[in-house]
Amino acid sequence: VLRDDFRQPPGDLVVAVGDPAILECVPPRGHPEPSVSWRKDGAQLSDKDERLTIRGGKLMVASARKSDAGVYVCVATNVVGERASEPAELVVF
Repeated sequence: VLRDDFRQPPGDLVVAVGDPAILECVPPRGHPEPSVSWRKDGAQLSDKDERLTIRGGKLMVASARKSDAGVYVCVATNVVGERASEPAELVVF
């Protein structure tokens, strides 16, 4: 089971260069409990980047750069399939 509705979709965010950016996402309820990943501008985000942390649905950017600006989507996945949230825009000024 994987419901359609995100309990908390990410919202648009504006931060200054060097500040932390936190995009929050609470995935839909599902059985088994869905895992959360993130996409930026349509591409899967890798947790290989040491500035990025994905924990419990939150995407945390330690020190925002201009290159972090873009459109982010939270993706909930389990054995049934996946659901993508509405897009959220991160603006870095």
